[in-house]
Amino acid sequence: MDGVKTLRIGIAPASYVKKRMIDIARGGKPLPGEPRVWVSSLDSLAKVLTEKNMLLLGMIRSAQPQSLTELARMSDRAVSNLSRTLHSMERLGIVEFAERPDGRKVPTVLCTKVKLELDFGSPKKAA
Repeated sequence: MDGVKTLRIGIAPASYVKKRMIDIARGGKPLPGEPRVWVSSLDSLAKVLTEKNMLLLGMIRSAQPQSLTELARMSDRAVSNLSRTLHSMERLGIVEFAERPDGRKVPTVLCTKVKLELDFGSPKKAA
């Protein structure tokens, strides 16, 4: 197996994430060590990183299926279900798809670890 690749995911209120993205879009720099991937709640992340889906990631890493159809057979899951699940993981930067010349999509796991960073936002100033 490859070395450990860690994905840092930030969890913060949507208002904080929006403010950070606007700051960066206006030329601000990401803070050192700041996650590049953000979600608004632990619940939303938990819906993607279920036990069943973590087993799926392990299957992709070990078996290296060459198509979603092959992965569907291996995992006993429908292709449409896998596609939806893997695209959610792709948005988070956990997996990516390579397209073969025959048009088949090959899923690849990009990280072996996920680290979470929680941000409760700045405290409001007393009035």
